[in-house]
Amino acid sequence: MRRQALLFVCLLCFAAVLGHVSYSIPEEMAKGSFIGNIAQDLGLNVKRLQSGKARIHTGDSADYVQLDKEKGVLVIKERMDREAICGQTTPCALHFQIALEQPIEILPVTVEITDINDNDPVFEKEGRVLEISESAVVGSKFMLEKAIDPDIGLNGLQSYTLKPNDNFMLKLHRQSDGGKKVEMILQKPLDREKDEFLTLLLTAHDGGEPQRSGTMQIQIQVLDANDNAPVFTQNVYKVSIKENSPSGTLITKVSASDADKGSNGEVSYVIGNSMSSISKLFHITEDGHFVLKGPVDYEKAQTYEIDIEAVDRGGLYDSSKVIIDVSDVNDNIPVIKTISSSTSVEEDLAANTVIAVMSVNDPDSEENGRVSCVIDDNIPFKVTSTSNFYSIVADGDLDRERSREYNITVTCSDEGMPSLSSSVTLTLHISDVNDNAPVFERSSYEAYIVENNTPGLSVFTVKASDDDWNQNARLAYILEDSSVNGVPVSSYVSVSAESGVIHAVRSFDYEQLKEFHFRVRAQDGGSPPLSSNVSVRMVIQDQNDNAPQVLYPVQTGGSVLAEMVPRSADVGYLVTKVVAVDVDCGQNAWLSYKVHKATDRALFEVGLHNGEIRTVRQVTDKDAVKQRLTVVVEDNGQPSRSATVIVNVAVADSFPQVLSEFTDFSMHDKEYNDKLTFYLVLALAVVSFLFITCLLLIISVKVYRWRQSRVLCHSNLPVIPYYPPRYSDTLGTGTLPHVYNYEVCRTTDSRKSDCKLDRAASHNVLVMEPSSAGTMQKIHREQNILDEPDSPLEQKPPNNDWRFNQGARPGPSGAAGGPEVAMGTGPWPQPPTEAEQLQALMAAANVSEATGTLGPGTMGLSTRYSPQFTLQHVPDYRQNVYIPGSTATLTSNPQQQQQQAMAQQAGQQALPPPQPGQPEPPKAAQTPASKKKSTKKEKK
Repeated sequence: MRRQALLFVCLLCFAAVLGHVSYSIPEEMAKGSFIGNIAQDLGLNVKRLQSGKARIHTGDSADYVQLDKEKGVLVIKERMDREAICGQTTPCALHFQIALEQPIEILPVTVEITDINDNDPVFEKEGRVLEISESAVVGSKFMLEKAIDPDIGLNGLQSYTLKPNDNFMLKLHRQSDGGKKVEMILQKPLDREKDEFLTLLLTAHDGGEPQRSGTMQIQIQVLDANDNAPVFTQNVYKVSIKENSPSGTLITKVSASDADKGSNGEVSYVIGNSMSSISKLFHITEDGHFVLKGPVDYEKAQTYEIDIEAVDRGGLYDSSKVIIDVSDVNDNIPVIKTISSSTSVEEDLAANTVIAVMSVNDPDSEENGRVSCVIDDNIPFKVTSTSNFYSIVADGDLDRERSREYNITVTCSDEGMPSLSSSVTLTLHISDVNDNAPVFERSSYEAYIVENNTPGLSVFTVKASDDDWNQNARLAYILEDSSVNGVPVSSYVSVSAESGVIHAVRSFDYEQLKEFHFRVRAQDGGSPPLSSNVSVRMVIQDQNDNAPQVLYPVQTGGSVLAEMVPRSADVGYLVTKVVAVDVDCGQNAWLSYKVHKATDRALFEVGLHNGEIRTVRQVTDKDAVKQRLTVVVEDNGQPSRSATVIVNVAVADSFPQVLSEFTDFSMHDKEYNDKLTFYLVLALAVVSFLFITCLLLIISVKVYRWRQSRVLCHSNLPVIPYYPPRYSDTLGTGTLPHVYNYEVCRTTDSRKSDCKLDRAASHNVLVMEPSSAGTMQKIHREQNILDEPDSPLEQKPPNNDWRFNQGARPGPSGAAGGPEVAMGTGPWPQPPTEAEQLQALMAAANVSEATGTLGPGTMGLSTRYSPQFTLQHVPDYRQNVYIPGSTATLTSNPQQQQQQAMAQQAGQQALPPPQPGQPEPPKAAQTPASKKKSTKKEKK
């Protein structure tokens, strides 16, 4: 008997088997054919099949059925041949389970495969030859080969026919295994002399629709007489054999006897079954030994029924049957297959929760196929069984911090002798749950910081750990809200959220705050988060940052306090005691006293630790009345700090003797201090005054230079050059503002020749030869040469032909010459100074802004200079023409001068009134040449 055991290990929860669904389909259905709506038949939703990851578990069987989760139906996956799947077993059914998850459900399904008539009855051999003696009696039996039809039921083998049937008839015998044995019975004696050879046709028929059949031809040779047939000693031989018996094992020995003598009594044995599978497994010798030829397997067939024949030489035979029972041997180990398994569960998994799914199959029978499964004892899991299902469930608390994963080894063993077993290992990871709060390394912390620290200084670090993993173990440090003396603690310290480093927010003062407490909370990143806190005591350490303070004697600025010592004082007389304190603590507050200065060091001493001033020797009459001691009070810090105190001691027996001395002493100190203060204030005032004066001077120079460069260099106004008397303005920069102009024609040596004056062809332009133009540097250089006495470039006296009146002399407009000028013997007019040129430019700019148009007396500078530029206040040097080599000037006629005067008067009316207090331009100075001429004239 075959026994199977299934072990299922499931995730999360285990659902009981709900119901059983069966379907019946014919074999040989096409691939993809519809079997049934499994979702509807099981009362499930199609979404349940999808979300539960429904799948078919068939064990060791081939996958013939497929689940369509989208439609919830079962379809044919592979073509099913009932004869290949089940053979002659009835009914033929496929048993499988549909496994669902979340929650897990195991739903058994049975698909029965019905037979169709798709196979013909087949004889293993196409023909057979029989030798029958003519003396065979009527009723003699001859066993024929059976036909094989894999179909079952009505579709299987049903009947045989024999043609022609003159001498023989057929008889069927139903066997216990469902087969049909056919015998041919002689019903009419044979006559060899009449028919030595007979040909018969044996036909096998099934009962299907349409009916199918198979044929075999039988050749009969009629022999001489043999009247006794062999007879077996037993009709049935029953034996047993183990499935693992080796080839060649003797199964049994059959025996048959024949009463005939000679060759007709010699018997031979043959296997009557024509199935090839039988002939491959078993063999019978001529002497009746039934031998195992091939391996037998209990899991494939437990019983074999084999027909055997005993035949003599005369063709007579007898038949018998050998029934072989195959006994099971424990030769199969349990086969474990994992159906579904979980790779990870949370550590807070509830007890008795199922973990994973497997199937176990042992094809052996009885004890050999009875399987039990166990797991290790040192893990929190156990195996339970319910309704032929085995489940591995959680049997205890899972703690990821104790074990991050478990290797669950499932060992399945059968009960055979010896027992066979197999095992499989499942790896189960335990996922973390935030079940551990952070734990600080210490129950409380105590930190020390020296006062006067730098804000932001790192003081110390608090450290906590969390046994959880990943995000659940990611810690953040938080300073809990509290106050220190009414001030939030966050204004004293801060905590780094990631590292737990505590920083000082402010600079601490030990004298104001010696210690304070606060709490730090460590919180993990789980959901919900867990936290724990710790108390921190911050102790501020003292630093020697305070100098000693003298309490006595009190130092005042207005009066002098003195201690009196009688002249009769003995050695060790207590004069006074210096009392001082230090607000620091510890050794920073340990004070020591010593005398720094003293009027008489040999008279007094001070106690090193108590500050008591005592006499060292006997006071004498020679000791001064006024004694002054400077006592230094020093602490023991590193570095040490100190304070000084002046102690005045009066050596006298009465108070009036001391009063005058200390009064003068006090007034002297006061006067000294007042003088020192006065000198300090005076020095500060002088330095401030010098600094401000230098600053103003530098600013004035900068402004002046900027204005000079702005007016002379960067202005759009033209620069009016001054030419020495020997040169004329030949640059052609302007036109004469007169109705009548003149044309001057010159030669290279025009200073020694006459000048020809003609009427101008043009009434507007004064044409001059531009060959004598030069740069300003050249002009100034020549002017310097002219200023030197006895210069080789000194002007020659004018020709006698050039005599002009006073109005035609060169010089500023409106300037009248003296008698020398009228005679033509005076000096050249003075050139305009720089102040005159600057004043003229400023006046011209003001007139241009006031009028906005060009009036009479303006220069025609529209192409070279700005049209807004006017020269009404500029001395009109262009009214006169300088002749090189001559001191005379060429001027216009009186009518032209009258028109020019009228134009200047109209221009002056257009100008704004002069500003009061405006300084007049300086008068032109005489040139050295003119001075020399004037001196000679006076001598004459």
